[in-house]
Amino acid sequence: MSFFFKSLSLYFFLTFICASLNAQQVNLNNLFLSENIRFNQLGFYPNAQKIAVITSDSVSKFAIVTVKENRIVFTGILKASTNVALNGKKTLIANFSEFKMPGDYIIYIQNMGYSYQFSIKNDVFAGLAKGSIKAFYYQRASIALPQKYAGQWPRNAGHPDNEVLIHPSAATKEKPFGTIISAPRGWYDAGDYNKYIVNSGITTATLLSLYEDFPSYVKNINLNIPESSNKIPDELDEILWNIRWMLCMQDQEDGGVYNKLTNAFFDGMVMPEITKLPRYVVQKGTSATLDFAAVTAQASRIFKNYDKQLPGLSDSCLNAANKAWEWALKNPNMAYDQNLMNNNYEPKITTGGYGDRNFTDEFIWAAIELYITTKNEKYYNAVNILPDEQMPLPSWNNVRLLGYYSLLRNEVSLKNNQKNDTQTIKSRLLKMANDFIEGSSSTAYQTVMGKTDRDFGWGSNANAANQGIALIQAYQITKDKKYLDHALSNLDYLLGRNATGFSYITGFGSKTPMFPHHRPSAADRVKEPVPGFLVGGPNPGKQDGVVLPSTVADEAYTDSMNSYAANEIAINWNAPLAYLVNAIQALQYESDYSKN
Repeated sequence: MSFFFKSLSLYFFLTFICASLNAQQVNLNNLFLSENIRFNQLGFYPNAQKIAVITSDSVSKFAIVTVKENRIVFTGILKASTNVALNGKKTLIANFSEFKMPGDYIIYIQNMGYSYQFSIKNDVFAGLAKGSIKAFYYQRASIALPQKYAGQWPRNAGHPDNEVLIHPSAATKEKPFGTIISAPRGWYDAGDYNKYIVNSGITTATLLSLYEDFPSYVKNINLNIPESSNKIPDELDEILWNIRWMLCMQDQEDGGVYNKLTNAFFDGMVMPEITKLPRYVVQKGTSATLDFAAVTAQASRIFKNYDKQLPGLSDSCLNAANKAWEWALKNPNMAYDQNLMNNNYEPKITTGGYGDRNFTDEFIWAAIELYITTKNEKYYNAVNILPDEQMPLPSWNNVRLLGYYSLLRNEVSLKNNQKNDTQTIKSRLLKMANDFIEGSSSTAYQTVMGKTDRDFGWGSNANAANQGIALIQAYQITKDKKYLDHALSNLDYLLGRNATGFSYITGFGSKTPMFPHHRPSAADRVKEPVPGFLVGGPNPGKQDGVVLPSTVADEAYTDSMNSYAANEIAINWNAPLAYLVNAIQALQYESDYSKN
């Protein structure tokens, strides 16, 4: 867009704008790319809502202008938001939903400037839909990423993890400290090079759920990964890279699962092949073991459809899930307390803890997944599936809703008492979705995300994506398009309709993070970061001590490699992004967002 306004084209463009808007003569020196125009930087479906937010109160009109012909095709009046933003100021709303002509456009506002370029077209999010899943390929451990698949981000293999040490905290009589095991593959967890079962649990389940909800759509996704030529959907191939690692993390002697595979401390900002530090599997835990049981039970029923291509995998997953469940019943309160562990064992482990002390949600999730896969009611009856009325959004330390989603998507195969529970879950889910929606159209950014400052903490962008998933589940129950519209508003938020003006996804949008806290992106000597990653987003907590440009909750973000509290990437944040954008793509024609 920096080349858009040039020489003679600029003159004719300004002349046309002035005449069409009946505006005063435009001062050439005042015409510029304005970051005060906030909107989805990729664009819009033809029949979907189209909103831009203007962070100014000194303008009144806007125009939609074609990129090639510099021609005005739509004009509108800006309207003040009903409520103020979190910074105490109102915004102006540009609503051009009635304009549906496919093409490439900019928004022009007299006396302010022009916006980034955007598109109106069917499949407008197709590239992002693939990119959000392909990001997991770039997180693969134990394998080189050749240019054929990685494009301009190839790298050598790192962390083979075929000689991993049993940490003293994980030692048993059969496997004493120093025993060597092999646990290759898996995804690097975030900006670091370690692998964590708890975070892999919610991540893998969210991606498996995308397949369960939209199998026909997912089967047609081509990610250009090494396995793309086989007869298994690429998304499942990518998930398999992580599941095969997870299976290695179970102690076959007793069924318990190690919390993580890690260095004793974080690597520097280097490429993965540079690091040669010893790697350990660390202490078994109830949360890790139940998360493992839930994921492998869900994987078992999905990969049962691919027994010919993957003989024995489904059975292996289910056997592993059962062994993990039995271990958890015997060890229902084994918390991972890294500080306590470090008081008792050497070497001290200072990488991510993912410690949890309440396992009610993990038991609910694992019981549901095992019941759905086996149809054995002993699992369902082992726990109180509905202990209270809470419906907390999924997070690594609260996974109950993942189980509820699975009940809803498998409702047709449930028995009577479970079907009764699903009716209760539906009612509570719709209440949550309606609470999300209520008042969102009166906010300064017209999105579900950001109604209050409580939406903003570590990984706030994943909160936006998970709100969107809940709304999509509500749509699946009711087929009421209002839920899908509001889910799309949160995708608009992530792609630029927000208080910072960033599209928070690397490589997708015009103003995107260039310096995420992500070791390969920092060390690979490529200017652009690895694409398809959702950064954490606004977080006024400043747990890393990095100075932020604002203390206002939704503005508390900086594009800095040092800001792991606001600008790190993580697999458990990318998974709900992948679900959200791919679900919207899968539903675009059903919802009449795109022209048939």
